Amino acid sequence: MINRRLDYETAFREVQKETAKIITSGPALVREYVSYLTEVTGKMMRARALLACALDEQGTVSYDAVRFAAAVEVLHLATLVHDDIMDDADLRRGQVTLQKKAGKRTAVICGDFLLAAAIREVTAVQEQDRYKSFDFSKYVQNIALGELRQNINNRNFRLQPFRYLSIIDGKTAALFEASYHAGALAGATDERTQKLYRKLGRYTGIIFQLTDDCIDYENSTDSALKPVQSDFENGVVTLPLIHAFDCQPELVVKAERNELSKEEVFEAVKRHDGVGYTHRTAEKYYKLAQDAMQKIGMTKEQKTILGGLLEKAFVGLKG
Repeated sequence: MINRRLDYETAFREVQKETAKIITSGPALVREYVSYLTEVTGKMMRARALLACALDEQGTVSYDAVRFAAAVEVLHLATLVHDDIMDDADLRRGQVTLQKKAGKRTAVICGDFLLAAAIREVTAVQEQDRYKSFDFSKYVQNIALGELRQNINNRNFRLQPFRYLSIIDGKTAALFEASYHAGALAGATDERTQKLYRKLGRYTGIIFQLTDDCIDYENSTDSALKPVQSDFENGVVTLPLIHAFDCQPELVVKAERNELSKEEVFEAVKRHDGVGYTHRTAEKYYKLAQDAMQKIGMTKEQKTILGGLLEKAFVGLKG
């Protein structure tokens, strides 16, 4: 079964099945809490990208890519479970969060279980020599470090752009990079091409995060489909606000004294075009991503899928 090849859409349906299987394959005690999470897996962008990277000239992928993609999605789900605990979130994609349903302690343990399940799935595929170079643990470590750096910098109103970009490089971009890397390996590409795919994944992930940063300052809750105008109140410092503070340093002192209102923050971000600055930063990564795509030499189907994902990130940023 592992060696059979599938067309793209069939492979994606198999990823959905494999993801649900991993989530529900634990002991009954764990299944009691996590089985409903099969309903909140979302659009599976990382899985779709991974499969696209693995496509051959005939438009097929190996079942190894399916298992890698399922592992990536389960890892992503584990990070969301932990994110919801830290954010004290009640809802995730319209569903009650695990920490709300079962309590924070149980949610932490279940998130850890999902992480272990994802690692187990990757380890099983890595028994083949061709995948030895894929260091999944490194990506897991980078994600954790990114989250830790974000937590440490909560309410750090003196955070600089390059520091912030290093945070999202781990927190968000690392899992995209892991997805593109695993797909390139499953597609049996050479080392040079693998490196280009990794760069493409990283740049795409950064753009998606910058898009998310702007939503908080651009959209209403109805249009964003998530709570907005809450980052500053929660002590989360993102690029639009960093730029506004750089332009108007006296606001930093007010923020540190807890004297800066949300209204003042949004007025400052608007006055100094913090969203536009974030757009321009993202455009730099967009151009780097386009350059990587041109050097890879993709098939038409790959260009459609991966290019479409990149455009979705960037066009979403532009509104």
